Amino acid sequence: MLAWIGLGANLGDARSAIEAAFAAIEALPHAGAVRRSRLYRSAPVDSSGPDYLNAVAAIDTPLAAHDLLAELQAIEGRHGRERPYRNAPRTLDLDLLLYGPETIATPVLTVPHPRLHERAFVLRPMAEIDPQAQVPGHGPVGGLLAGVADQEARPIDG
Repeated sequence: MLAWIGLGANLGDARSAIEAAFAAIEALPHAGAVRRSRLYRSAPVDSSGPDYLNAVAAIDTPLAAHDLLAELQAIEGRHGRERPYRNAPRTLDLDLLLYGPETIATPVLTVPHPRLHERAFVLRPMAEIDPQAQVPGHGPVGGLLAGVADQEARPIDG
């Protein structure tokens, strides 16, 4: 299954945390090809603290969605992720954005991620990898960019 993962951090050495998270995602059990975006800088949305660094990974995985979520949360935990309150600043945030064409709504997982179609810091890196990627219920990523044109999310590398 092709899964899309959002990566973000705004505490500590955010760049190193995201690079380490990419490596950990590539090392997941039976992980296939991992495609990754550049890093983007954006102001916190519905949050506080310093600017975020964000990126997106697309990974071929045999893991079920909930198993993949558990692996992502374990990676966050190894990087000191705490959840003192909703949208608190983070040492590392890994979100399961898409899981193939599936729509999932359970108490612990909602896919597609509920706000991905409203966030430039997610859509711009996704479009860099595949502008035709489909967001169930919303259409292709590239077509959603116009709706976030007023949001700043700047690439910071290569």
